[in-house]
Amino acid sequence: MEIDRLSVHRLSQALGNHSGKFSVRLRDEDIERLSNYYSLLLKWNSRLHLVAPCSPEQFATRHILESLLLLRHLPRNARVADVGSGAGLPIIPCLILREDLSAILIESSPKKSVFLREALRVLTNHEPARLIVGRFEETPAPKVDFVTCRAIERFQQVVPKLISWAPPRSTLLLFAGKAVLAKLEGLLPSVEAELIPGSDQRFLVIARL
Repeated sequence: MEIDRLSVHRLSQALGNHSGKFSVRLRDEDIERLSNYYSLLLKWNSRLHLVAPCSPEQFATRHILESLLLLRHLPRNARVADVGSGAGLPIIPCLILREDLSAILIESSPKKSVFLREALRVLTNHEPARLIVGRFEETPAPKVDFVTCRAIERFQQVVPKLISWAPPRSTLLLFAGKAVLAKLEGLLPSVEAELIPGSDQRFLVIARL
């Protein structure tokens, strides 16, 4: 549809225009692949309600570029478990840019898992990436170095379960507001928070277990 092509073009422009604010360097081929992800999501979103309606510019900054903030904290060949992957955020944009990452996506919704399988197949070259359909609490914790989570229901109540579930000596990389940040600071001895560009209420939290 014409409106989708226009939306994808607007997203591509926004990625190029705003990547510097997030300290992310994007090559033309990176922008093209990230735009392909957005295009795929548009095709599925009306059926699966993967993300709330937003403009292409908002999706570029609030979803893709925010997700890519993780990359500075993920060393080469890092092993990552992404809990509540949903629309593939934050992990799929990271996989698109970093072929060295090994990732396990954990998603409780069978419907959303259909999109995730397609996204992994079409958008990434990651043989190590795999999808687990189920609740993280009912899934044995994989052997990973990092656990990421961006959007999960009742996040503040789920945080203690996530801490108990995560592998020992792993690092949590969580996108959170002030309430979840305060909760983490009360539960763990090593918690850092980076303010997300363009926000004074939301953080990327780095919590070491």
